[in-house]
Amino acid sequence: MKRGASGLSLVVGVDKPAGMSSHDVVNRCRALFGEKRVGHAGTLDPLASGVLPVCIGPATRLAAFLTEHDKHYRVSIAFGAATDTDDAAGTVTRTGVVPAKALDRRFAEEFVAGLVGKHRQMPPVYSAIKVGGVKACDAARKGRIIDLAPRDIEVYDARLEGVQVAEAPSDAVDATVQAVWDVSFHVSKGTYIRSLARDVGVALGCPAHVAALRRTRVGGLGLDECVSLEALARLHEQAALDPVRMLGLRIAFLDEARRAAVANGAALDAAGVALFERRRASADAELCACTAGMRESCELPRDGELVSLVAGNRLVGLYEYDREGGRYRPRCVFQTGVSRGGDL
Repeated sequence: MKRGASGLSLVVGVDKPAGMSSHDVVNRCRALFGEKRVGHAGTLDPLASGVLPVCIGPATRLAAFLTEHDKHYRVSIAFGAATDTDDAAGTVTRTGVVPAKALDRRFAEEFVAGLVGKHRQMPPVYSAIKVGGVKACDAARKGRIIDLAPRDIEVYDARLEGVQVAEAPSDAVDATVQAVWDVSFHVSKGTYIRSLARDVGVALGCPAHVAALRRTRVGGLGLDECVSLEALARLHEQAALDPVRMLGLRIAFLDEARRAAVANGAALDAAGVALFERRRASADAELCACTAGMRESCELPRDGELVSLVAGNRLVGLYEYDREGGRYRPRCVFQTGVSRGGDL
């Protein structure tokens, strides 16, 4: 199979099942679409399920931009045991008594609400972060621990969904009872939910780990627009989503002359390039017509602002505004365009 043999350029949303790595999903999509150029936008741990944007063909160049979005999760935090991976897939490294306050719903609600804000977070030892070209998780599997630097993250919203009391598996932990908090998080890019769970346990004086994790949204892409791998095999390119909406950028609709200039990677004079924005964020607001659900923006372009360029109802480029030069300059150009879903 040659690179680009499929002729497709599109983005789909996969509801990744637990027990499968993100790379496994990519390999399945390569086989389904007959395309080597496949990549995902934001790794999900094998234990986790949920929203995984997958880019096919030349659209793989969008992955770096789609990963910039904030994310939503539903997590079950189990108290009573810590693991080397900070989730249930790891080996138990420590057990401890669960404090009574962890079973108090009012306390749990107040504690979780207090997590909202900016934090310095230490990533898990088992993470995909590279140091000196080596992934921390690969080094950890070989018994070598890489020193990772703390990262600035932000929790935009945190809500307790429920408190459970469950018997701990005798072969997993020594504690006789586990408290499990079901929590919904809305967090910034780069936030590790496993680290949040670990640090919640530290604050309560009790070891903790992620028992279950489901990603429910990445930027503008929610679970309602994602499909299983089985459904993707049936739908094929009919599962294509609109990357313009997913990117969430302002939009410029190009005439033929400007489209030709963009295809050659030329800068565009900002004069005469009108910017549009969405009237609302729903997926069905703009599925078919190029400008459906759109209105012309009153705000002038900002220096360094990234803009989606659309021609013939396909995404043909991402350009950055240069205020000093009064021009839009290319960041990413798609010669044949990326499908917007509604054009299939």
